[in-house]
Amino acid sequence: MNPSHQKLLHKAQALDRSGTPSDALAAYQAFLAREPNHADAWSACAAKCLMLGRPDDARKACETALGLDVNHLAARANLGRALMQLGQLDQAENHLSAVLKIDGQRLDAQLFWAECKLYRRDLDGAQSALEAAGQQVPIQGPLQSHHAELWGILSLGMFELRRFSQAAQACEKALQIDPRNFTAKANLGSIRMAEGRLTEAEKVFGSLVAAHPHRERGRLLWITCLSRMSDLLRADQEIAKVIRQAPKDSTVHKSVLATHYTHGRWAEYLAEIERFRKVDPASPQADYEHSFLELLSGELPRGWNRYEARLKLALGAEPPRTFTAPTWDGAPFAGKTLLLWAEQGLGDTLMFVRYLPMVKALGGTVILEAQSALVHLVATCDGADAILPAGTPLPAFDIQLPLMSLPRVFQTDLATIPAEIPYLDVPERVPHQSAILERLALAEGRARIGLVWAGRPEYGRDFERSIPATSLAPLGALEGVTWYSLQVGGQEAPPLPGLIDLAPLLGDFSDTAYALSGMDLLITVDTSVAHLAGALGIPTLLLLPFQPDWRWLLDRSDSPWYPSLHLYRQPVYGDWASVICQVIEDLSQGA
Repeated sequence: MNPSHQKLLHKAQALDRSGTPSDALAAYQAFLAREPNHADAWSACAAKCLMLGRPDDARKACETALGLDVNHLAARANLGRALMQLGQLDQAENHLSAVLKIDGQRLDAQLFWAECKLYRRDLDGAQSALEAAGQQVPIQGPLQSHHAELWGILSLGMFELRRFSQAAQACEKALQIDPRNFTAKANLGSIRMAEGRLTEAEKVFGSLVAAHPHRERGRLLWITCLSRMSDLLRADQEIAKVIRQAPKDSTVHKSVLATHYTHGRWAEYLAEIERFRKVDPASPQADYEHSFLELLSGELPRGWNRYEARLKLALGAEPPRTFTAPTWDGAPFAGKTLLLWAEQGLGDTLMFVRYLPMVKALGGTVILEAQSALVHLVATCDGADAILPAGTPLPAFDIQLPLMSLPRVFQTDLATIPAEIPYLDVPERVPHQSAILERLALAEGRARIGLVWAGRPEYGRDFERSIPATSLAPLGALEGVTWYSLQVGGQEAPPLPGLIDLAPLLGDFSDTAYALSGMDLLITVDTSVAHLAGALGIPTLLLLPFQPDWRWLLDRSDSPWYPSLHLYRQPVYGDWASVICQVIEDLSQGA
């Protein structure tokens, strides 16, 4: 090799060990321009591309290296990771498996194999692979950091499944490898917060911010924890810092607003909205957030208009949905076909299908696209000519509208909410009807009361709306009651005498509707089951956090949306004990 070329290679390798990935990549590319047949350099080039988030360039570099040396294990391992990041998981596993068959102790392939399992959501497989990698000699350099990060990602997966103990163990593994690992430390604090161990969580988040002072997410998690502890003085101090760091960051904006919303600090809430309008006037985020306060305050027409800003935001994992057909403006549409489509959660769909008869009265054909779990149930509501599960091919249509824009189209205010109950019914076909009926018969004349105490943990404010199962124990003092659990999701059950679990029989919402129709009363937190009970006209006690979702309004115990619901609100933030005590008192007095 030409000595000057050798110097270029040594420079690239030195930058690889101590420089930034982009500098190292540029140096390898300069070397390869003169020595294009160097397989090791192509493989190293691929590794840098992967670090820089360029998987397609990494794939090409690996294929070049393997074209020069088909047995180059590092290139094949890197190719597996590149294909993984490109979503080609089967091919990725094939390459990684080939490497491990030749060298089962190869650390990079073991870690990439674990990463591939994480992509597939095979958490147990990922854990086994990471443990195998950890049995090797201590990992040094970039692989050490990657090993810790994968444990951190595994902990996130465990946390989402509410496997808190395993999630915490994965965090601890990560922090043993790299005590500064951001993902693991952030998730460990989140786990402790979800467990209600707020003092421990606050210490973790405090140390996280100290170690990573410029990472906004760490400070936002700390603010959330301080808010849950009602330590608003320190929360405000951290809010000021995070706003200085990232004044235009919508994530920061949303987190600050959540703190103010949670504690009913409306002056601060509006001030933050106006601040964000000034620093980012083109963003629809401020109008979207402002709509919540207007809707919560009962200023519905203005709130609906602002709420349209949501359609310009990516609120979930998917980008905003677009159609070539124009948006329906509420005008009569005789001779045309209108597509109404569900855009958010199950409860939102259940709440707003009530508008179907009003839509149909304006003429034309109405097609409703709904979540597959709700198709049979919402078919019991008048007004739709066809109901399609989300994800199926759509027929031709002339105009379209998301379901949650219907209140704006009809300019609904508090006096004109369509609240004729019931507007849903139990479908004719109930998959588990016989088995549910058998369990309902076990009440033997006692009052049947259904319970739902937790929502989906994926929802950002679930920790506020869900109730620890043990907090429901005082309900056991009520006499003449048979308790039924309609809680789906493997939650810990409350310690109530003779609690009958209906969850295994609730295959879809047809089953849930049938079970609810057999209840004398439902006691629930703010979930889709509350909306279903309200739509069916089932007497329901709805237990709400201190500041509830906008649809439950402020300072009232009834709901203009659902006449059969009675609302119980926390008197102060986090106080479920008073709520349960009031429920017991009212039920004991026959209220």
